[in-house]
Amino acid sequence: MSVGRALGLVSAAPLICVSAGEVVLRDEGTTTDWNVEVADFRLAPHPVTRELYTVVLGQIPETPEVQRKPVAEVSWIEAVRFCNLLSRSVGLEPCYSDVDEPDAEEAVCDWGADGYRLPSEAEWEYACRAGSADVRHGDLDEIAWYRGNSGGEVHDAATRLPNSWGFHDMIGNVWEWCWDVYDPAVYGPYRVFRGGGAYDSPRACRASCRRKSHPTFRIDDLGFRVAQSG
Repeated sequence: MSVGRALGLVSAAPLICVSAGEVVLRDEGTTTDWNVEVADFRLAPHPVTRELYTVVLGQIPETPEVQRKPVAEVSWIEAVRFCNLLSRSVGLEPCYSDVDEPDAEEAVCDWGADGYRLPSEAEWEYACRAGSADVRHGDLDEIAWYRGNSGGEVHDAATRLPNSWGFHDMIGNVWEWCWDVYDPAVYGPYRVFRGGGAYDSPRACRASCRRKSHPTFRIDDLGFRVAQSG
């Protein structure tokens, strides 16, 4: 891995500082709402690109035509491992314990570490809403790549309008893994992902829309973005 190149890519899109607040999450299946307090955190302005992902993993660089697309077909476990690798590559303390079993039930996050991690579900929705109570932060065609305008493919990151806090692609383009277990009593180890993707209808492209799957699940419009605590 080129540490210098990884540092350069991270520096080119610095994480955005988000002040503490509160967000209301909703599970539409059970029609349950709950309030979550969110501490100060930092979040990437767009999902991890294929360029950054391949550089950090030491893989063969992809062609320039696809490097700016969000990385996809990445499992939750692979996203967590990437966060640890990225942290080590830039001299930060990794947030995650090693994940050696497919259900990831023993995965632990050190929220006090200064390294990179996945956002919590509450952090994700708080940043997505950017202070708005609307279903999304603007006109869908202007802010998102979705079924109606994507042409059936994932597009380069940060090519739609950002929300008022500067975050691109929170809605559409690729779904994004979050840290949280969805409902362990019902779905076991399934983890949350958010935001809608390039193949989805408007209903899926809402700030409140929640999906879940096994931590080994991969699909071609599911990626992630990185966060840091404090």
